[in-house]
Amino acid sequence: MFREIDVIELRAALDKGATLIDVREFAEYAAGRVPGARLIPLGSLATRATEIDRDKPVFLMCRTGRRSSEAQRILGELGFAHTVNVQGGFGAWQAAGFEVTRDPKAPWALERQVRFVAGLLVLTGVLLSVLVWQPFIWMAGFIGGGLVFAAVTDTCTMGLLLSKMPWNAVGPPSCKT
Repeated sequence: MFREIDVIELRAALDKGATLIDVREFAEYAAGRVPGARLIPLGSLATRATEIDRDKPVFLMCRTGRRSSEAQRILGELGFAHTVNVQGGFGAWQAAGFEVTRDPKAPWALERQVRFVAGLLVLTGVLLSVLVWQPFIWMAGFIGGGLVFAAVTDTCTMGLLLSKMPWNAVGPPSCKT
């Protein structure tokens, strides 16, 4: 059975020692998280499920609640009977004004990295087309088409590639608490 709670209920559960798994990517986690949350990104949840105690309720959180509901499904298929999705995710936690832990040298959020790289590539393509060779304008068009495709399909190849970069890799063990 899939259960959901709000952040007020989560806070009460954490005060009683509940386990909270954050399924976002490292950059998001490092930029801000619920104190005491453990990072296990959604993409590695199935392979790292042995790190989670099956006998206790497991609270799952992401940015909005979408990825954590997917994590709840994955853990359910692996035999976890007591998983709880946090409605509204980390965004709701912040909106409620609850305490947040941040890493001082956290990388930019992945979405911000994508906006920066896409903007830089478009600007470069336009400048190269004006200053060097006019067909470079197609570089800007290609990036624009990629952004439209990303929006229509709700996927982001550039984000996927950026998430594999060394600065977005899971940090030292102290970041996994």
